[in-house]
Amino acid sequence: MIATTIQPPATALQIHSDDIVAVAIGNLAAGAQPDPDGPVLLEAIARGHKFALRPIRSGEAIVKYGAVIGHAMRDIAAGEHVHGHNLVTNLEGELTYVRPDAQVAAAAPAQPAEFLGYRRADGRVGTRNEIWVIATVGCVNRTAERIARLANSQPGGPVDGVHAITHPFGCSQLGADLDRTRTILAALAQHPNAGGIVLVGLGCESNQVRDLLAAIPEADPARIRAFSAQVEQDEIAAGLAAVSALAAVLATDRREACPIADLVIGLKCGGSDAFSGLTANPLVGRVADRIEAGGGVSILTEVPEMFGAEQVLMARAASPEVFEAIGTMVNRFKRYFIDHGESVHGNPSPGNIAGGITTLEEKSLGAIQKAGSAPVRQVLDYGQRVVPRGGMALLEAPGNDAVSTTALVAAGAVLILFTTGRGTPLGTPVPTLKISSNSAIAEHKPGWIDFDAGCVLAGESAGSAAERLFKLVLDTASGEAARNELADEREIAIWKDGVTL
Repeated sequence: MIATTIQPPATALQIHSDDIVAVAIGNLAAGAQPDPDGPVLLEAIARGHKFALRPIRSGEAIVKYGAVIGHAMRDIAAGEHVHGHNLVTNLEGELTYVRPDAQVAAAAPAQPAEFLGYRRADGRVGTRNEIWVIATVGCVNRTAERIARLANSQPGGPVDGVHAITHPFGCSQLGADLDRTRTILAALAQHPNAGGIVLVGLGCESNQVRDLLAAIPEADPARIRAFSAQVEQDEIAAGLAAVSALAAVLATDRREACPIADLVIGLKCGGSDAFSGLTANPLVGRVADRIEAGGGVSILTEVPEMFGAEQVLMARAASPEVFEAIGTMVNRFKRYFIDHGESVHGNPSPGNIAGGITTLEEKSLGAIQKAGSAPVRQVLDYGQRVVPRGGMALLEAPGNDAVSTTALVAAGAVLILFTTGRGTPLGTPVPTLKISSNSAIAEHKPGWIDFDAGCVLAGESAGSAAERLFKLVLDTASGEAARNELADEREIAIWKDGVTL
């Protein structure tokens, strides 16, 4: 159970009643007593860091979020700072998982809500009506960008923009590595936010235009154009002509009222701090629950940031098959780390550690707060597209911000909720709402942050803040520009794991 309200002038927070540590909301001096019934601090505790609520024995499990985040390396006194000098991870390699007998709780009744979206021929609904110019190979990245830049002033009506999607791959790749690139690009070419697609190839690349077209057999031929630059005398003119033809097709598209059952959102965190799991992530979890209750889908990824928290998600598996699929995905990702000589617990970044996050279990338990409480109904391989049928989907991808957000878009997310404690300008081809865990970064970077979840630290109830965030999601889905769109921050990155010739 996560605290729903932090009442000022609280200076520290015990998140769950079982926790034996609390988190400092502000910088606390040695000798302070944040709670009249709690310990006196034996040392200064920096904002976001943990302190012991009672004496902790060497080897004892340390509990935060109501779950174990590691164990004590030595005896820890009540009121003492708890961090990397006295707390160590429990994480290890692959595990054998046993499904609990408990039944998955039913979703709360849905509250009616709608957004204005673009319904596509396959039934999926987009939040934008754009033309995407996709480079099949890195050699034509600048060509695709020039076509998009020149074309942006041409189309009118309901076309929301022309945007290039570029990457460094598509040539000198072999086998599964090439397949991975093609799979991601094929998924993007079928995205409902793209009313039209222009595929720009070179001609001699591994990722041939014809093979990419073959990977998207369900694409509407009226909404896709493709050519190779080596074949055309003037590739820019060819691209502009393709965009113009597509713009004429898109001219008949109109937004229409759609239930939230048609909404697919991606969930992501990056540059987390100790407040991410207390403010921004739980608020996003409440919004995800609201969407899922209405039949929509939310997608959670970053498998390394499930390590240590995977059993919380597995307890929500809607079926034995989903339970097994989650365990297989987590163990496969652990094996990926081990096969490359890396530990499975080395994830918290220097910024995470400086902000008060100690172990990967702690980071993961905070990260999965974004997932709310809905049943997990789907487990997706990297590059696989989600089935719009309600509930939570887990997606295989690494924690890297650009790679994981691209995977979310390829899976079908039409809008991404991206929580952050330290800020980032990174955007994706779809609206990418940045939710700050604290007000300081929202005030410092207003051009990056769409919603300030630091309001919860100031005393606003989580229910009130989540309602405001939910409204922002619907407004953005209906056409209101996200900060990344205003700044033209639209990037993709493909997960590479293979040989380059």
